[in-house]
Amino acid sequence: MRLHRLSLTAFGPFGGTHTVDFDTLSSAGLFLLHGATGAGKTSVLDAVCFALYGGVPGARQQPGGTLRSDHADPRVRTQVVLDLTVAGRRLEVTRAPEQLRPKTRGTGLTRERARCELRAWDPAAGEWQGLSRSHQEIGEEIGQALGMSKDQFCQVVLLPQGDFARFLRSGAEDRAKLLGRLFDTGRFAAVEEELARMRKSAQREVVAADEELLALAHRMRQAVGDPAELAGGPAHTPAADPLPGQRTGSARGSAPGGRGGASTRGRGGARGRAAPPAESAAPDGLAPGDPGLADSVLAWAAQARTYARERSIAAALAADTARARHTEAVRELEAVRDLARAQQRFAHARQRADDLAAGAGEREAERQRLERALAADTVLPALRLHSTAQEEHARARAAEREARADLPHALTDAGPERLAALEGELRQELGALRVTREEEPRAAAIETELQRLDAESRTDDDLLRETGEWLAGWEEQRRGLERQVTEASEAATRAEHLAGLLHPARARLQAAHRRDRLDTEIESADEVRRRAREEAADAKQHWLAVRERRLRGIAAELAANLAAGAPCAVCGATEHPDPARAEPGHVDRTAEDEALARSQQAAEHHRSAEQRLAALRDSRTEAAAEAAAAGATGEAAGAAPDGGTEQLASAVTALEQEHARARGQASGTHEAREALAAAEREHDGRSAARQEAERRAAARTSTREALQRELAALTERLSRARGEAPSVAARCAELERRVGLLSRTAEAARAAARAAERLTEAAAQCTEAAGRAGFAAPGEAQGAVLPEPRQRELRTRLERRQAEQAAAAEELADPELAAAADRPAAQPEAARAAAAAAEERLRAADAELHAARGRVEALDGLGERAADRARRVAPLRGSYERVARLAGLAAGTSPENERRMRLESYVLAARLEQVAAAASARLGRMSGGRYTLVHSDERSGGRGRSGLGLHVVDAWTGAERDTATLSGGETFFASLALALGLADVVTEEAGGTRLETLFIDEGFGSLDEQTLDEVLDVLDSLRERDRCVGIVSHVADLRRRVPAQLEVVKARAGSTLRHRAAPADT
Repeated sequence: MRLHRLSLTAFGPFGGTHTVDFDTLSSAGLFLLHGATGAGKTSVLDAVCFALYGGVPGARQQPGGTLRSDHADPRVRTQVVLDLTVAGRRLEVTRAPEQLRPKTRGTGLTRERARCELRAWDPAAGEWQGLSRSHQEIGEEIGQALGMSKDQFCQVVLLPQGDFARFLRSGAEDRAKLLGRLFDTGRFAAVEEELARMRKSAQREVVAADEELLALAHRMRQAVGDPAELAGGPAHTPAADPLPGQRTGSARGSAPGGRGGASTRGRGGARGRAAPPAESAAPDGLAPGDPGLADSVLAWAAQARTYARERSIAAALAADTARARHTEAVRELEAVRDLARAQQRFAHARQRADDLAAGAGEREAERQRLERALAADTVLPALRLHSTAQEEHARARAAEREARADLPHALTDAGPERLAALEGELRQELGALRVTREEEPRAAAIETELQRLDAESRTDDDLLRETGEWLAGWEEQRRGLERQVTEASEAATRAEHLAGLLHPARARLQAAHRRDRLDTEIESADEVRRRAREEAADAKQHWLAVRERRLRGIAAELAANLAAGAPCAVCGATEHPDPARAEPGHVDRTAEDEALARSQQAAEHHRSAEQRLAALRDSRTEAAAEAAAAGATGEAAGAAPDGGTEQLASAVTALEQEHARARGQASGTHEAREALAAAEREHDGRSAARQEAERRAAARTSTREALQRELAALTERLSRARGEAPSVAARCAELERRVGLLSRTAEAARAAARAAERLTEAAAQCTEAAGRAGFAAPGEAQGAVLPEPRQRELRTRLERRQAEQAAAAEELADPELAAAADRPAAQPEAARAAAAAAEERLRAADAELHAARGRVEALDGLGERAADRARRVAPLRGSYERVARLAGLAAGTSPENERRMRLESYVLAARLEQVAAAASARLGRMSGGRYTLVHSDERSGGRGRSGLGLHVVDAWTGAERDTATLSGGETFFASLALALGLADVVTEEAGGTRLETLFIDEGFGSLDEQTLDEVLDVLDSLRERDRCVGIVSHVADLRRRVPAQLEVVKARAGSTLRHRAAPADT
């Protein structure tokens, strides 16, 4: 893998777009990446890692973090472009992370998704060919081409020295983590996990099979049902080694013979029961994994089945006996119940007959009461007529008293005839007053009319006074309104004139602003053009230098194409005894073409910058000419002919203010004219109103005199007619009230007399009807009346008692009931208790039989299942022991694994041994032949594991000691040698991918001058394998020793990059 070019935009501390030319830097084989602290040296390496893998190394990839530069313009997108050659292919990777950008419409930000693109250079077509835009496809393509993951790349290519120093001093577990990531030994760890899983699975199967067997034994013990008769246990067989994690001690409730079965010992329960076997047993002392458990359980199960069958036969005999006794008890209970029912019916009939005989007198009284109520029903119409007549007579008497209460005391006892005579006299007087009463409203109307005329006279007087005052000031008001109309018209004309001046003034101001903005853009464009010109010159110079170097070695390039027997393209000879050979640093046609392409690209960029600058200058000239245009507008606004922006802005502001004032005054033109027209209309209206008021005043005078004469005559006549009353109408109303009172009183007296006559007739009819019905008086008939519901109740009760008396007599005459009554009293409760006891004994016997048969069936089934489980246990345990032995060896926990080394650690130890051998080759040169790294397989501690130890051998003392005893400088070059050795081994592990570009990050400050020279010699020797090494360091002495440099310059606007190429002779 060789890096050619890196372009990063708005990435990390870099606010703009910057390019790293690795081809130029790597021409000397060794280059230095330096800069101030925090400038962004590591960000260059992060950009390389991000371009390849879409992420940055280690802790710098924080969750929620961003790779975007805070110095960048919001419109600039963060992007990294890497040009590299890997596995013989020229590739270009472009990546942009997820980032926020301004919205294209409206305001605010929107989130832009991450994107990437992979292209490959096609030499035949001379252009880049797109391969993919998929993140997943590009990741797979890069990973397959490099043969490394991101973690491997960060350790092998970027070489973080701090990590390798920690690796040098760390323990076996920490080294295993790093080596496991680099060498992908996960398959061996997977083997360990699979063996551990198989061991646990086999263990669970063995324990589960034994527990199932013990569970079946427990269920058989429960099925036996009488632990007192089947107890004990088998002799405890010595168990094999228990399984890891298995239970020890007794298996609680796991076999027959424990305390748990329900006892069936009781009355009749032991009849016919066979005794249990003398040596029956239950496997109480066994646990899962014991070899003798299966035989013990099977033997005990056979004894339990034999005993259960004997108990089933005895339970069947007991059930037959109980069933016969229960049938006899049920028949006896039915007979006793029939006798008790017959005796109860006879006793009930006798009691009812006695009760009916005792109530005979009450029934006779109720019959007589019903007969009197039926007789009273014939008198009821006459009683109702008499009651109605009484009510009418009482109402008529009350009405008469009420009417006489309003009469004068002298007329209180007057009869109807006298009252009628007084009514006629008052009606004659009332007729005479009705004519005079009609003149009274006319007098009131005349008075109202005279009041109205007085009010109109006062109103007209006020109108004449107000109109005279208003007309006196009319001329002065008219002149003021005409003056306002004239001023508003003049202001409208002035506003129109100023509006014509304001538009060109604003245009000049906009042109001045555009001119000033273009001045700033011209400065920036000029700077861009200057940089583009320098870059074009540098690119062209570089192309010429490359071309010169290629021409110097063109003979070797031609010689590379010679073939034995083929003619030479230059001389034509077919023999080539001494073909030219390429010198170190020779460039080929591809490098020359790339340099030429970069030169042409830089020249094109320079031409684009020149064209943009020229366009900006033309636009600025046009804007300046428009802003400096002189005319009436500028003179009117007071603007200077040179078109200064501030003066133009002041002139436009003055014009706008004056125009606003003129528009404000002109806006009142319509209102002023409307006000003048309204005033003229009001003048005409007031003049007409004054003339009309004068005419109305003359007419009112004659009308008032005529009305006053008519009112005097009416007043004299009305005074004579009303007498002492306040008015004639009041006098008529009083007479009408008296007439009505006399009329009502006379009518009420006549109605009371008629009601008295009807009451007398109704009393006579009522007395006659009561006598015919057999009652001495109407009051006696009224007391005998009963409502219809009460009559129906008495009738129903008499009929029901008669029917009950007949039924009781029939029951008493039944001979069977009489015979049952003569027998001793029945005892159903005793018979029922005897039947219940027999039924309970039958249920118990049936339950015992069912349970005994169920025990036989259950024990047969459980015995078969126990035999099946016993056959499965042996092969499962053998399989477990084999898998457990392999898992212990692979995990390093088995006593047979003396060094307690896991399988993965064993593989990593072999890799570490290769790394130590490769690192020692360079460590010897760096340390002057003193130190060598060796692999150690000793344990790192008392309980630690072995296989991943590192020691250093000191050739001066011959001692082998721990790497932690090295000094700071020694630790640095030892870790550097370790990193380079690890890179070689990982490269071979990755399929031999050549790593032609390496980076070493920091650590050189701990070396003295001689050691630094030796280390640099070792790094420089990497060029022999066509490698390029980049050193990231603050050490100032390295800037003198390493001519090819890439400097990261820190600035307020963001960091920038500065190249320093090595001299041509290096």
